[in-house]
Amino acid sequence: MSGACVPRPVLAAASLVVVLGLSACSGPAGDEQPAGSSAPVVRPGGPGDPTALVDPDDISAEDPWNHADVAFMQMMIPHHAQALEMSELAGERAASPQVRALAERIRAAQGPEIMSMAAWLDERGMDVPRAVEDAESWDHAAHGHDGMAGMLTETEMEELATSDGPEFDRLFLEGMIGHHEGALDMVDHVAVEGEDLRVSELAADIAVSQTAEIGRMEDLLRRV
Repeated sequence: MSGACVPRPVLAAASLVVVLGLSACSGPAGDEQPAGSSAPVVRPGGPGDPTALVDPDDISAEDPWNHADVAFMQMMIPHHAQALEMSELAGERAASPQVRALAERIRAAQGPEIMSMAAWLDERGMDVPRAVEDAESWDHAAHGHDGMAGMLTETEMEELATSDGPEFDRLFLEGMIGHHEGALDMVDHVAVEGEDLRVSELAADIAVSQTAEIGRMEDLLRRV
């Protein structure tokens, strides 16, 4: 199965499926529900949809997921991998301590996110992209999704890798701002089209962290 310039409002994650138990009204002291009985639970509906009472036995042990969820996870792995590659360069080539600190923060956040995305895909028997793979091989635009938004081209990556000092800082910040904005475009899509709870939570985390980082990078870019 395969599937997507300015700071924007933080996206709300897809509604979380919160299951609340409805306990029966208390009777006289010592009264209990008959053994084997179970109270109905409330399953919140999607935006604009009503809630529903369902039997606990009818609730799936696994959250529903769809093509948009898989596409997001598969495409975001190589997207994150390029951000890590860019951030690795900053350790040796950046002139600004603030740029080096930002790059380290990106590495600390996106490395574990890649592991989480790979685990989610593996649990569902889906193909897991390798970091060294060509990102274009996971471009799902042909299936109705946006392409690898914000990815630097091979030429742009070579230019970044051969730059140094203030010039590196400028290219890194410009490239990473576009890279983050591309990730937020992908978050926009899965927030609307996806179904899985874990995917929506990850997308919300990415929206919060990368929106904040865009603001920070734009501030740094004005001072380079």
